[in-house]
Amino acid sequence: MSLIKSMESTGARLFRYRGQIPVLIFIAAVPALFLAPFDTMFHIDAYPASAFCVCAAALSAALILMGLALRAYTVCTTPKGTSGRNTARQVADSLNTTGIYSVVRHPLYLANYLIWAGILVLTMNPFAFVIVSLAYWLYYERIMMAEENFLRGKYGSDFGEWAQRVPAFIPKPSLYKKGMLDFSLKTLIRREYATVMSAVVACLAVDYLNRIVFSLHHEDFTLGISTPMLWITAAYAVIALVVKFLKHKTSLLNADSNRD
Repeated sequence: MSLIKSMESTGARLFRYRGQIPVLIFIAAVPALFLAPFDTMFHIDAYPASAFCVCAAALSAALILMGLALRAYTVCTTPKGTSGRNTARQVADSLNTTGIYSVVRHPLYLANYLIWAGILVLTMNPFAFVIVSLAYWLYYERIMMAEENFLRGKYGSDFGEWAQRVPAFIPKPSLYKKGMLDFSLKTLIRREYATVMSAVVACLAVDYLNRIVFSLHHEDFTLGISTPMLWITAAYAVIALVVKFLKHKTSLLNADSNRD
């Protein structure tokens, strides 16, 4: 089997676990936080009040919000049956070539990386950032190859023309063509509340890990959970429960026939 075919085959198997494996990759990188503590690398004498910590938190928030915004625009303007959360098999009732797919071929994977990059910046640990980023690329590169192989087989020259024109991962805004669907707030609430919850919980977990690392080198530091982060997580958890109830028990968030 050729190397490309082998990577496509691996990607097809990994496709069904594309939501879980990145979490495992991040967990596997946690030891890097303890092996190279950020407070000694950057001479931080106060957490989280130092200027470096504040700048890292601001950059982290910017990247996460960019990723969430890109995900929101993608899932809320994409026709049904073309870009869902399916894991059992590849699905493409049509070839998306307009909207966000007119400027980048894999917007959801780019959005996911931006979210993960923001979470990794919050660790303030370059080793963890590099380890997870490389693992992320090796993992998703194979999934993208498998998806494109599926689309190539189904749409032939139409896919080839689109793939030649539109970049895979780095957007080219000058190519933008308006999509068929307008942005749907109901779709955003219904489909993305869990993604936002995951990002919030991940940030809370990283903040707590940072505090553990810092406390190991500063005996006078009192280990605890950030009160603002805890309140944000608790507040959003309540919102998520309400949205979940509305989604499964009412018709308020039902999509029209053209949306997932």
